[in-house]
This record gives sequence, structure tokens and C-alpha cells, in this order.
Amino acid sequence: MQIEVLKSKLHHVKITEANLNYIGSITIDEDLMDAANLIENEKVQVLSMNNGARLETYVIRGKRGSGMICMNGPAAHRISVGDTVIVISYAHMDFEAAKQFKPTIIFPKEGNKL
Repeated sequence: MQIEVLKSKLHHVKITEANLNYIGSITIDEDLMDAANLIENEKVQVLSMNNGARLETYVIRGKRGSGMICMNGPAAHRISVGDTVIVISYAHMDFEAAKQFKPTIIFPKEGNKL
């Protein structure tokens, strides 16, 4: 049996930019991506602590060390600059393997720094 489990989590990062005229996605500082075990084009959920919005999109690599978290495309209507969000990815795995799996959970500091 395969189940879906939490793989990665960026807990309480701030949205630093919003780009409505982009085709869609979330741009994340490459340092944060590495720390959270996220890769470019990976599907993620973005959860807004400000308004309860939950949306799915994919990751684009942002400038390393910038602290950038940018909502792109239509999602920029639902999550704004300054909002606090949680970014989550999941993985499918065998039920028994999932019992032993430990997700990567990152708690960035001020300015989305590690």
C-alpha cells in the first residue's frame, strides 16, 4: 500500500514579493529550498496564516541567500507581500517505509534566513 506523507515544510516564512504577471508558481530562495529538501518544479501547498488560503503550485528556484519568497501568477491575488505562509510538500511511499520516514521541517528566522 502506498500513502502520502509530509516530506518537507518551511514553517512561517514571509512573502517578500508578488508578481501577478507571471505564469504561476512560488519562487523560493535556493538556500531555503536546499534546507527543506525541495527541488525546482516540485508541487507544494502554500498555506496563508493571514487569511487561511490554501493553494497548490510548484517551486521555482530563487536567488541564493536572498530570503525571497515570491507568489507568482493568480496566487498573488490570494497571498500578499508581508503575509506569513507555510510551504509543504508531500511524498508517496510504502506504508511500512512511511512509518520510519522523518520529514524535513525548517523554521526560518527573521528575513527568511536559516
